[in-house]
Amino acid sequence: MNGLAIDLIVFAAIFWIALGLVGLAARNNPVFVRWVIFPLGALVGALVAVSAFLADAPETAISPLGLPDLPFHLRLDSLSSFFLLILGSATVGISIFSAGYFRNEEKHLGTICLQYHVFLAAMTFVLLADDAFLFMVSWEAMALSSYFLVTTDHKIPEIRSAGFLYLLMAHVGAISILLYFGTMGGDHSFDAMRKTHLSDVQATFAFLLAVFGFGAKAGILPLHVWLPEAHPAAPSPVSALMSGVMLKTAVYGLLRVVFDLLHMELWWWGVLILAIGLATALFGAIFSAVQSDMKRLLAYSSVENIGIIFVGLGLAVIFKAYSMNALAALALVATLYHCLNHAFFKSLLFLCTGSVLHATGERNLGKLGGLIHKMPWVAWTALVGALAIAGIPPLNGFVSEWLLLQAFLFTPGLPHSYLNMLIPVAAAALVLTGAAAGYVMVKFYGIVFLGQPREETLHGAHSTGKWERAGLLWLALGCVFLGLAPFFVIRHLAEVSMLLVGANISPDKAGWLFLAPISPERASYSPLLFMVVTLCAIGLAFLAVRRFYHGRMRRGSPWNCGYPIRTSRMQDTSEGFGQPIRQIFEPFFRIGRELPSPFDSAPRYSAKTEDRFWYWIYLPFARAVEYMAGIFGKIQQGRILVYLLYNFVTLIALLMFVQ
Repeated sequence: MNGLAIDLIVFAAIFWIALGLVGLAARNNPVFVRWVIFPLGALVGALVAVSAFLADAPETAISPLGLPDLPFHLRLDSLSSFFLLILGSATVGISIFSAGYFRNEEKHLGTICLQYHVFLAAMTFVLLADDAFLFMVSWEAMALSSYFLVTTDHKIPEIRSAGFLYLLMAHVGAISILLYFGTMGGDHSFDAMRKTHLSDVQATFAFLLAVFGFGAKAGILPLHVWLPEAHPAAPSPVSALMSGVMLKTAVYGLLRVVFDLLHMELWWWGVLILAIGLATALFGAIFSAVQSDMKRLLAYSSVENIGIIFVGLGLAVIFKAYSMNALAALALVATLYHCLNHAFFKSLLFLCTGSVLHATGERNLGKLGGLIHKMPWVAWTALVGALAIAGIPPLNGFVSEWLLLQAFLFTPGLPHSYLNMLIPVAAAALVLTGAAAGYVMVKFYGIVFLGQPREETLHGAHSTGKWERAGLLWLALGCVFLGLAPFFVIRHLAEVSMLLVGANISPDKAGWLFLAPISPERASYSPLLFMVVTLCAIGLAFLAVRRFYHGRMRRGSPWNCGYPIRTSRMQDTSEGFGQPIRQIFEPFFRIGRELPSPFDSAPRYSAKTEDRFWYWIYLPFARAVEYMAGIFGKIQQGRILVYLLYNFVTLIALLMFVQ
């Protein structure tokens, strides 16, 4: 049935496309594009978020667009409305920030504006699609528009290479998704797929195709290779959209397939997803710790967080396969909550790196430092994002990771002895991943914002403008709100868990002040009380120092061993900070070192850490393709006589075969 919410969201998507076209037409008026078009795009994002949040029942619609016998079917249910809420709320902050960020992109601003808003509209239709035709059209539009955004500075060879890799992986994944739809029967509508009953073998084949296809877009191991290449190449608002929102469309697709369209779950499906998620999370955390490029560091951090999301998804599938629906709801809520949290804190961190890049022209951690004095607004909002992604209470990252660990605590109740032995090991690996994420954020924040500037040019760094500050503040406040108000977020997620697993966790058991996922007797957490106690402890410590020690201290000259020549060279470098991780996990890396000679007058040491998957999978595959292309190139001579000879030989072979 048609409804107001779905009509408003479709209108918003069309309006985004219209804004992009207006921005392209007004490309010679960059001030109008930045100060009118992008803020209007933010308002449209707010409309999408509010419409999705207030949507009541499942709403459907049939668009007159499409082919004569293949109209576009649209559906807004609790699952799609939740991911549209993520899209709309994150877009508000990113679009406002973009109004100030793109002030130096006057040459490409018109095309950026068009591609940016088409990208938003395409993601909207991916989440609304209720048939394979509209889904694939929107999926390809999303891939192409984001490709053009990644290759904004296409004159740089490295950016063209990164864009090609991203487009290649996107199309490989799209082919796998298309094959999945092919296995679901002849009818392209999702309603028909829900009624299709497949055997275990057929369902497993469809499931594996979906995991590969959506996993390529999400960046799971070993399909992650495009992420650390595309994010550094793209403008920072585009990186924020891709990491914070686009990766979630892949999570949405896998949730839609596993819990809705296939309507069957095998326990080993969950084990497979959980294992892939753990490997991805650990890999992303370890590689993030040894990066020297701040955007590449955040890209590998996105790989880590996608791994955590897949861990929760796998655990939900395992519980659902054994009809432990309440625990499946707990794992699913943790997964969805982390999707929402990641959209806010990762978008915030990417935008902060964009501000640093604009102010300094540097993204190499070894050439930054001390920016808290030059960019205090960016520094404090980046601190919120860093604490949130590290899982520090009472911010939002802690809530979803705490809920996921609570789900792990109940796995000994599974009726499978091997799972009862292996899953606690997985829980320990998840805790290790969280600790590594905290280590990475200490490195990121400390090297970029604390200490002394490592380069003389940093003394001329400038702060951000009003538009950028407003966008950063929106996302930072989102991190705080989602951390302090889990009661209201989980209540909104109840409809999603009921749709997918037939159960929900009720936050009303312990009241709005406490979060008790199972029961107050088992475990509970109160973010507001935690924040109040923390602030009181800080206040009491401050008052104690001011009351008992202020004015009673003696000041003297400091111990001057090394003091007169203290410089930024005495600070720990990015490479030095990551050295312990590099040494402990050295087998995971492909390390190339350049060692100085003892006779060098200005010795330099450098180490390059590379991904072994390039050399294990992708380079051998590329060489094989190149070799086969060479063989076919010899066959293709470009002479008509040779082609006639091929036809004659083929005809003779066919006649012999027929006889």
